[in-house]
Amino acid sequence: MKKMYILFLSLVVLVSCGNSSSETKEDSSIKRTNKDLYQLQKTVYYLIRHSEKDRSVSGNNQHLNEIGKKRAENWAQYFKDIALDEVYATRFHRTQETARPTANSKNLNIKSYSVGKLYTNSFQKKTNGKSVLIVGHSDSTPQLVNKILGENKFGAIDDSENGMLYIITIENGEKSVEEKKISF
Repeated sequence: MKKMYILFLSLVVLVSCGNSSSETKEDSSIKRTNKDLYQLQKTVYYLIRHSEKDRSVSGNNQHLNEIGKKRAENWAQYFKDIALDEVYATRFHRTQETARPTANSKNLNIKSYSVGKLYTNSFQKKTNGKSVLIVGHSDSTPQLVNKILGENKFGAIDDSENGMLYIITIENGEKSVEEKKISF
């Protein structure tokens, strides 16, 4: 009887260890799969500089001039057939006014950001797997492109240039960038 009890107890311990080990493998497999899915999702950032500002007004928070307003509408047309999940712009009038026609056409709110404080871990997680338009400035847009890429590839945009578009695609952990000059 004593031998049967020991045999039974040994069997219980063996089965428990087997199930525990199986669950651990399964749990780690699920975690690994979720991590892989996170890395496999395609994220696309579209970065542009604000449209032409009204230079007849002094200060650093100018509105768009008529040409800039037209360019902002043209950006909305450009993005017409491109799915966007979010639109970001700095708090300046010119970036908000550049982003507004595109955001309105997509029924999206513009999210304001501070220059140099956008590409955080939280932002990366929040935008993972999404397509995002980011409107910035002649210096901050290429700086943000460089930060996302992790390399110093682009310098400031010439002050007279308002048609630069950078498309950054992150897929399978790989980052690529396309630089385009869009003429409207």
